Amino acid sequence: MLDLRRTREVIETRQTAGLHTGAQLYISRDGRAVADLAFGEARPGVPMRSDTIMLWLSSGKPLTAVALAKLWEAGRLDLDDPVAKFIPEFAAAGKEAITIRHLLTHTAGIRWADFSNSDDWDQIIAKICAARPEPRWIFGRTAGYHPLTSWYILAEIIHRLDPKQRRFEQFGTDEILSPLQMRDCSWNLSPEQYAALRDRIGIIIPTGPPDLRLIRFDSPGFSRLVVPGASARGPIRELGKFYEMLLDRGRLPDGSSLLTPQTVEALTARHRAGIVDLTFKRIIDWGLGFIINSSQYGDPNLPYGYGPHASPRAFGHGGSQSSAGMADPEYGLAVAVVFNGMPGETAHQERISALFKAIYEDLNLAP
Repeated sequence: MLDLRRTREVIETRQTAGLHTGAQLYISRDGRAVADLAFGEARPGVPMRSDTIMLWLSSGKPLTAVALAKLWEAGRLDLDDPVAKFIPEFAAAGKEAITIRHLLTHTAGIRWADFSNSDDWDQIIAKICAARPEPRWIFGRTAGYHPLTSWYILAEIIHRLDPKQRRFEQFGTDEILSPLQMRDCSWNLSPEQYAALRDRIGIIIPTGPPDLRLIRFDSPGFSRLVVPGASARGPIRELGKFYEMLLDRGRLPDGSSLLTPQTVEALTARHRAGIVDLTFKRIIDWGLGFIINSSQYGDPNLPYGYGPHASPRAFGHGGSQSSAGMADPEYGLAVAVVFNGMPGETAHQERISALFKAIYEDLNLAP
């Protein structure tokens, strides 16, 4: 393992400043781990370990995109198919032209819907299907990050198109997690599983402004919920293994393939470029479920980016004020990190940008 002096300093100084009390970090080059580290506490009085199970929030969204891509490869859907082809009730309220590609690129115009965590799965799907698109939204051209809605719909498509009719979380486990040997990763935990794993479960806490709100998908009650865009969890090194697979063009450690190279290229290419994201108020480029490095626009306050040294081809996804996974094909670099403190957007963006900068510099990858 490398010394990673700058990288450790970023994590430890922000920990001292109260932004988080613990963190996990995984780094690999060309499929070889160079860091698998744990810092501080996972929860009060419990040390963080490399095998601590942490909530990834939106850093898990690419898993859903890859699950859908498995059905695309099998010929069961096309990216430009209308969603209503598979979920007819989705066509309500003027949504008949929204396609799967629109959902994956956050250009569908259904960022919000009136559902709650007390609704069951079918109720959530029904409420999203009944929702109206946002006014003056041009499908495919107007962009705005969809935190939850589109990911429920993508997961429902997976369920309906799966020949075995598996629920999304079972399909994802069978087709993505198990082949990658992501044994400690899941989208939910039953109360019995949570109790059995309690000593290994870390929590994310708000460490920023007093009015910062946090949906506690890592609490015993919420952990039972499957939230395709926000509830994936596991040791962060398992997310790193996912990005290693993508860097290896879909190959698995045993030599078989999870995806074809062409599918990996399609997922991580720019499908949305140069458009202001109405949620983040910044220009951010998108692949199919992946955030593509957008530093070329010169925005010093770019949210959920990969620091100043990442190549234009870097791709990945961040989780709200807490985590990130990324791959940089030009350097064979995979990084996954989670902090257990949510300090507010401004503090987190400075933290994550500084971390990526330090990683590239410690690995002698900075220009």
